[in-house]
Amino acid sequence: MGRFILRRSLQALLVLLVMSFVIYNLIGLMPGDPLDVMIASNPGATPEVVARLRAIYGLDQPILYRYAHWLWAAVQCDLGFSRTHSQPVLEVLAPALWVTCKLMLISFVISVILSLMLGISAALKPGGIVDGLVSLGAFAGISVPVFWLALMMILIFAVKLHWLPASGISNVGDGSFRDHFVHLIMPVATLALANTGGFTRFVRASMIETLRMDHVRTARAKGNSEGRVVLVHALRNAMIPVVTVMALSFGTLFSGALLTETMFAQPGMGKMIYDSILSNDFNLALSGLLFATLVTLASNLMADLAYGWLDPRITL
Repeated sequence: MGRFILRRSLQALLVLLVMSFVIYNLIGLMPGDPLDVMIASNPGATPEVVARLRAIYGLDQPILYRYAHWLWAAVQCDLGFSRTHSQPVLEVLAPALWVTCKLMLISFVISVILSLMLGISAALKPGGIVDGLVSLGAFAGISVPVFWLALMMILIFAVKLHWLPASGISNVGDGSFRDHFVHLIMPVATLALANTGGFTRFVRASMIETLRMDHVRTARAKGNSEGRVVLVHALRNAMIPVVTVMALSFGTLFSGALLTETMFAQPGMGKMIYDSILSNDFNLALSGLLFATLVTLASNLMADLAYGWLDPRITL
């Protein structure tokens, strides 16, 4: 186990290194550079001043030299300075990371629990009433756009009923636990509902296939209760392909909740990465994208470890 984790960690570092090179070069190919906004706000800047600023910031050097300089600083935990926020990148990342972690973890846990309950219920009697209702709800969850779902929640619960705040992370001057919790309800519900439909379909399909296998029939023939057959003998084997889908969704959810964060004014990682790209804040955009890559690699590692726990026959 230790050798496997070490080997996968080294592979993850290699992938992260390659991704940093690719992302850095792609950002470098974008039109303009961080000095364009400074020059536009100061039209009296002479060409000599502009050339001096490019030399100070290293923008007159080849892109490979700039990447090597950035990589050496990143190894020393120096991710640079955010031009738009006028703060070090790490100080900008920390609050956005905290907001995204709250949204991501809570919504992910809720969607996993709901999908397991609904998927197992539908798989017990394929073609039945419960299966039809669950399949219809899962199909609706996949089909409904996230922005439309967020708008409907705001319209119903914030505008019409006045039960929940429409946006933000807390009221001005409050900041209590209850205040933060109330502001999280609608964005968490939106993300959870958006993921539950897809997860439920995978759980249902995998459970139906597993319940037809020989070892499940043997478990029933030995006199095991239906609950033990479903939860112990069938569910563990059915979860192997589902874990893969959930692991990939976990990494995507970290940086892909842009619509939800925008609709509910949640200053998370998705919105931060999007805003930093639009404003040519290269250091912040690069660090945010690499952090999302790191989370995706970590979730894949956790999925590989979960395979061995679900099925001891699988050797790492």
